[in-house]
Amino acid sequence: MSTIRKGIDSILVEHRGPVTIIRINRPEALNALDVDSMRALNEALRAFRDDPDALVAILTGTGDRAFCTGADLKRTLPPTTSFAQSYFEPYEQSVDNGLYVRAITISELAIPKPLIAAVNGHALGGGLEIALDCDLRIAAENATFGLPEPRWASVPAVGGVSKLLRAVPRAHAMSMILTGDRIDADRAERMGLVSEVVPPGDLLDRALQIAGRICSNGPLAIKSLKTLATRTQDLPLSQSIVLEQLMWGALRDTEDRVEGRLAFAEHRTPKYQGR
Repeated sequence: MSTIRKGIDSILVEHRGPVTIIRINRPEALNALDVDSMRALNEALRAFRDDPDALVAILTGTGDRAFCTGADLKRTLPPTTSFAQSYFEPYEQSVDNGLYVRAITISELAIPKPLIAAVNGHALGGGLEIALDCDLRIAAENATFGLPEPRWASVPAVGGVSKLLRAVPRAHAMSMILTGDRIDADRAERMGLVSEVVPPGDLLDRALQIAGRICSNGPLAIKSLKTLATRTQDLPLSQSIVLEQLMWGALRDTEDRVEGRLAFAEHRTPKYQGR
Protein backbone atom coordinates (compact mmCIF):
# COMPACT_ATOMS: atom_id res chain seq x y z
CA MET A 1 0.00 0.00 0.00
CA SER A 2 1.61 3.22 -1.14
CA THR A 3 1.49 6.37 0.93
CA ILE A 4 2.18 9.78 -0.60
CA ARG A 5 2.00 13.02 1.36
CA LYS A 6 1.74 16.45 -0.28
CA GLY A 7 3.04 19.47 1.56
CA ILE A 8 3.36 20.14 5.28
CA ASP A 9 0.73 22.85 5.15
CA SER A 10 -2.80 23.67 6.28
CA ILE A 11 -4.26 20.83 4.19
CA LEU A 12 -2.52 17.46 3.98
CA VAL A 13 -3.35 14.95 1.27
CA GLU A 14 -2.42 11.29 1.63
CA HIS A 15 -3.06 8.55 -0.95
CA ARG A 16 -3.55 4.96 0.15
CA GLY A 17 -4.31 3.13 -3.05
CA PRO A 18 -7.76 4.25 -4.25
CA VAL A 19 -8.47 6.05 -0.95
CA THR A 20 -7.56 9.72 -0.52
CA ILE A 21 -7.22 11.11 3.01
CA ILE A 22 -7.67 14.88 3.22
CA ARG A 23 -6.66 16.26 6.60
CA ILE A 24 -7.24 19.79 7.89
CA ASN A 25 -3.94 20.65 9.55
CA ARG A 26 -4.35 23.72 11.76
CA PRO A 27 -4.49 22.12 15.23
CA GLU A 28 -3.22 25.29 16.88
CA ALA A 29 -6.50 26.94 15.79
CA LEU A 30 -8.69 23.86 16.46
CA ASN A 31 -8.52 23.27 12.71
CA ALA A 32 -10.42 26.49 12.00
CA LEU A 33 -10.00 27.59 8.41
CA ASP A 34 -8.51 30.83 7.20
CA VAL A 35 -8.96 31.89 3.58
CA ASP A 36 -5.79 30.20 2.37
CA SER A 37 -6.72 26.88 3.96
CA MET A 38 -10.26 27.11 2.57
CA ARG A 39 -8.82 27.56 -0.89
CA ALA A 40 -6.38 24.67 -0.31
CA LEU A 41 -9.23 22.41 0.82
CA ASN A 42 -11.18 23.29 -2.31
CA GLU A 43 -8.17 22.46 -4.47
CA ALA A 44 -7.63 19.12 -2.71
CA LEU A 45 -11.27 18.15 -3.23
CA ARG A 46 -11.18 19.12 -6.91
CA ALA A 47 -8.00 17.07 -7.36
CA PHE A 48 -9.74 14.07 -5.77
CA ARG A 49 -12.78 14.57 -8.00
CA ASP A 50 -10.66 14.65 -11.15
CA ASP A 51 -8.29 11.79 -10.24
CA PRO A 52 -9.45 8.65 -12.10
CA ASP A 53 -7.57 6.40 -9.67
CA ALA A 54 -9.15 7.88 -6.53
CA LEU A 55 -12.44 6.24 -5.56
CA VAL A 56 -13.21 7.41 -2.00
CA ALA A 57 -12.05 10.33 0.13
CA ILE A 58 -11.87 10.59 3.91
CA LEU A 59 -12.01 14.07 5.44
CA THR A 60 -10.62 14.48 8.94
CA GLY A 61 -8.57 16.83 11.11
CA THR A 62 -5.12 16.75 12.65
CA GLY A 63 -5.02 15.87 16.34
CA ASP A 64 -7.80 14.63 18.59
CA ARG A 65 -9.41 17.93 19.64
CA ALA A 66 -11.10 19.16 16.48
CA PHE A 67 -12.34 18.01 13.09
CA CYS A 68 -12.90 21.64 12.06
CA THR A 69 -14.32 24.57 13.98
CA GLY A 70 -15.37 26.54 10.92
CA ALA A 71 -13.91 29.84 9.84
CA ASP A 72 -11.02 31.33 11.79
CA LEU A 73 -12.85 34.37 13.17
CA LYS A 74 -9.60 36.24 13.73
CA ARG A 75 -8.56 35.87 10.09
CA THR A 76 -11.87 36.26 8.26
CA LEU A 77 -12.87 39.80 9.16
CA PRO A 78 -15.36 41.70 6.95
CA PRO A 79 -13.75 43.05 3.77
CA THR A 80 -13.91 46.57 2.40
CA THR A 81 -15.78 45.47 -0.74
CA SER A 82 -19.56 45.11 -0.75
CA PHE A 83 -21.28 41.72 -0.77
CA ALA A 84 -23.02 42.51 -4.05
CA GLN A 85 -19.71 43.33 -5.71
CA SER A 86 -18.10 40.08 -4.49
CA TYR A 87 -21.14 37.94 -5.31
CA PHE A 88 -20.96 38.66 -9.02
CA GLU A 89 -17.18 38.32 -9.33
CA PRO A 90 -15.40 35.19 -10.63
CA TYR A 91 -14.60 32.53 -8.03
CA GLU A 92 -10.98 33.45 -7.24
CA GLN A 93 -11.64 37.17 -7.02
CA SER A 94 -14.81 36.75 -4.95
CA VAL A 95 -12.93 34.58 -2.42
CA ASP A 96 -10.21 37.22 -2.13
CA ASN A 97 -12.85 39.91 -1.64
CA GLY A 98 -14.64 38.31 1.28
CA LEU A 99 -16.92 35.66 -0.20
CA TYR A 100 -14.63 32.95 1.14
CA VAL A 101 -17.53 30.59 1.92
CA ARG A 102 -17.56 29.71 -1.78
CA ALA A 103 -14.30 27.83 -1.24
CA ILE A 104 -15.91 25.40 1.23
CA THR A 105 -19.25 24.95 -0.52
CA ILE A 106 -18.46 21.35 -1.40
CA SER A 107 -21.82 20.67 -3.04
CA GLU A 108 -20.91 23.06 -5.87
CA LEU A 109 -17.96 20.83 -6.80
CA ALA A 110 -20.34 18.06 -7.93
CA ILE A 111 -18.06 15.26 -6.71
CA PRO A 112 -19.48 11.96 -8.03
CA LYS A 113 -17.53 9.85 -5.52
CA PRO A 114 -18.19 9.05 -1.85
CA LEU A 115 -16.89 11.34 0.86
CA ILE A 116 -16.49 10.06 4.42
CA ALA A 117 -16.19 12.49 7.35
CA ALA A 118 -14.09 11.02 10.16
CA VAL A 119 -15.01 13.48 12.90
CA ASN A 120 -12.15 13.41 15.39
CA GLY A 121 -13.30 16.19 17.73
CA HIS A 122 -15.28 19.41 17.50
CA ALA A 123 -17.26 19.89 14.26
CA LEU A 124 -18.65 23.38 14.65
CA GLY A 125 -20.03 25.97 12.25
CA GLY A 126 -18.44 25.49 8.86
CA GLY A 127 -16.86 22.31 10.20
CA LEU A 128 -20.28 20.74 10.72
CA GLU A 129 -21.33 22.01 7.28
CA ILE A 130 -18.32 20.26 5.73
CA ALA A 131 -19.28 17.05 7.55
CA LEU A 132 -22.89 17.42 6.35
CA ASP A 133 -21.61 17.63 2.78
CA CYS A 134 -20.08 14.18 3.19
CA ASP A 135 -22.00 11.02 2.35
CA LEU A 136 -21.04 9.16 5.52
CA ARG A 137 -20.15 10.49 8.95
CA ILE A 138 -18.47 8.52 11.70
CA ALA A 139 -17.37 10.11 14.95
CA ALA A 140 -14.86 9.64 17.72
CA GLU A 141 -16.34 9.40 21.20
CA ASN A 142 -15.07 12.90 22.03
CA ALA A 143 -16.67 14.56 18.98
CA THR A 144 -19.14 17.42 19.33
CA PHE A 145 -21.39 19.06 16.76
CA GLY A 146 -22.96 22.50 16.56
CA LEU A 147 -23.88 25.57 14.53
CA PRO A 148 -22.85 28.42 16.87
CA GLU A 149 -23.32 31.19 14.27
CA PRO A 150 -26.28 32.90 16.01
CA ARG A 151 -24.06 33.51 19.03
CA TRP A 152 -21.89 35.69 16.81
CA ALA A 153 -24.85 37.41 15.11
CA SER A 154 -24.52 35.37 11.94
CA VAL A 155 -26.06 32.39 10.17
CA PRO A 156 -24.54 29.31 8.50
CA ALA A 157 -23.54 30.15 4.93
CA VAL A 158 -22.66 26.78 3.40
CA GLY A 159 -26.00 25.00 3.63
CA GLY A 160 -25.87 24.16 7.32
CA VAL A 161 -29.54 24.91 8.02
CA SER A 162 -30.89 23.16 4.91
CA LYS A 163 -28.65 20.12 5.22
CA LEU A 164 -29.12 19.63 8.95
CA LEU A 165 -32.90 19.74 8.48
CA ARG A 166 -32.52 16.98 5.88
CA ALA A 167 -30.12 14.92 8.00
CA VAL A 168 -32.01 14.68 11.29
CA PRO A 169 -35.59 15.13 12.57
CA ARG A 170 -36.75 18.74 12.46
CA ALA A 171 -37.12 19.17 16.23
CA HIS A 172 -33.49 18.19 16.83
CA ALA A 173 -32.26 20.30 13.93
CA MET A 174 -34.16 23.43 15.00
CA SER A 175 -32.93 23.07 18.57
CA MET A 176 -29.32 23.10 17.34
CA ILE A 177 -29.95 25.85 14.78
CA LEU A 178 -31.74 28.31 17.08
CA THR A 179 -29.72 27.82 20.28
CA GLY A 180 -26.28 27.37 18.77
CA ASP A 181 -25.69 24.67 21.40
CA ARG A 182 -23.43 21.69 20.84
CA ILE A 183 -24.38 18.05 21.05
CA ASP A 184 -22.05 15.17 21.88
CA ALA A 185 -21.26 12.14 19.76
CA ASP A 186 -23.68 9.86 21.60
CA ARG A 187 -26.63 12.16 20.94
CA ALA A 188 -25.49 12.69 17.34
CA GLU A 189 -25.63 8.94 16.80
CA ARG A 190 -29.04 8.59 18.46
CA MET A 191 -30.57 11.27 16.20
CA GLY A 192 -28.91 9.87 13.07
CA LEU A 193 -26.41 12.64 12.40
CA VAL A 194 -23.59 10.06 12.40
CA SER A 195 -23.76 6.37 11.57
CA GLU A 196 -21.46 5.16 14.33
CA VAL A 197 -19.22 6.26 17.20
CA VAL A 198 -15.83 4.68 17.87
CA PRO A 199 -12.91 5.26 20.28
CA PRO A 200 -10.65 8.10 19.06
CA GLY A 201 -7.76 5.73 18.37
CA ASP A 202 -9.91 3.58 16.10
CA LEU A 203 -11.47 6.37 14.04
CA LEU A 204 -9.19 6.47 11.00
CA ASP A 205 -8.87 2.69 10.84
CA ARG A 206 -12.66 2.39 10.84
CA ALA A 207 -12.99 5.05 8.14
CA LEU A 208 -10.40 3.22 6.03
CA GLN A 209 -12.26 -0.04 6.57
CA ILE A 210 -15.49 1.51 5.30
CA ALA A 211 -13.66 3.12 2.39
CA GLY A 212 -12.11 -0.21 1.48
CA ARG A 213 -15.49 -1.88 1.51
CA ILE A 214 -16.81 0.77 -0.88
CA CYS A 215 -13.79 0.41 -3.15
CA SER A 216 -14.42 -3.31 -3.51
CA ASN A 217 -17.72 -2.60 -5.25
CA GLY A 218 -18.16 -1.70 -8.91
CA PRO A 219 -16.82 1.86 -9.34
CA LEU A 220 -19.42 2.82 -11.94
CA ALA A 221 -22.16 1.54 -9.64
CA ILE A 222 -20.81 3.60 -6.73
CA LYS A 223 -20.68 6.77 -8.85
CA SER A 224 -24.20 6.05 -10.08
CA LEU A 225 -25.48 5.57 -6.53
CA LYS A 226 -23.85 8.82 -5.41
CA THR A 227 -25.46 10.57 -8.38
CA LEU A 228 -28.87 9.09 -7.55
CA ALA A 229 -28.58 10.10 -3.90
CA THR A 230 -27.72 13.66 -4.93
CA ARG A 231 -30.17 14.10 -7.80
CA THR A 232 -33.23 12.45 -6.23
CA GLN A 233 -33.27 14.09 -2.81
CA ASP A 234 -35.56 16.91 -4.01
CA LEU A 235 -37.63 14.84 -6.47
CA PRO A 236 -41.07 13.28 -5.94
CA LEU A 237 -40.93 9.52 -5.39
CA SER A 238 -42.34 8.70 -8.84
CA GLN A 239 -39.64 10.74 -10.58
CA SER A 240 -36.93 9.26 -8.35
CA ILE A 241 -37.92 5.74 -9.38
CA VAL A 242 -37.83 6.72 -13.06
CA LEU A 243 -34.30 8.08 -12.61
CA GLU A 244 -33.25 4.89 -10.83
CA GLN A 245 -34.52 2.80 -13.75
CA LEU A 246 -32.63 4.97 -16.23
CA MET A 247 -29.43 4.64 -14.18
CA TRP A 248 -29.94 0.87 -13.99
CA GLY A 249 -30.26 0.84 -17.78
CA ALA A 250 -27.06 2.85 -18.15
CA LEU A 251 -25.19 0.19 -16.17
CA ARG A 252 -26.95 -2.88 -17.54
CA ASP A 253 -24.55 -3.65 -20.40
CA THR A 254 -21.29 -2.48 -18.82
CA GLU A 255 -18.30 -4.81 -18.63
CA ASP A 256 -18.25 -4.47 -14.85
CA ARG A 257 -21.85 -5.66 -14.50
CA VAL A 258 -21.11 -8.69 -16.67
CA GLU A 259 -17.96 -9.36 -14.63
CA GLY A 260 -19.96 -9.16 -11.39
CA ARG A 261 -22.35 -11.84 -12.57
CA LEU A 262 -19.55 -14.08 -13.83
CA ALA A 263 -17.68 -13.73 -10.54
CA PHE A 264 -20.84 -14.62 -8.61
CA ALA A 265 -21.39 -17.72 -10.76
CA GLU A 266 -17.74 -18.76 -10.46
CA HIS A 267 -17.52 -18.12 -6.69
CA ARG A 268 -14.64 -15.65 -6.99
CA THR A 269 -13.91 -12.00 -6.22
CA PRO A 270 -14.85 -9.75 -9.16
CA LYS A 271 -12.16 -7.73 -10.91
CA TYR A 272 -13.77 -4.45 -11.87
CA GLN A 273 -12.25 -2.11 -14.44
CA GLY A 274 -14.65 0.83 -14.24
CA ARG A 275 -16.08 0.32 -17.70
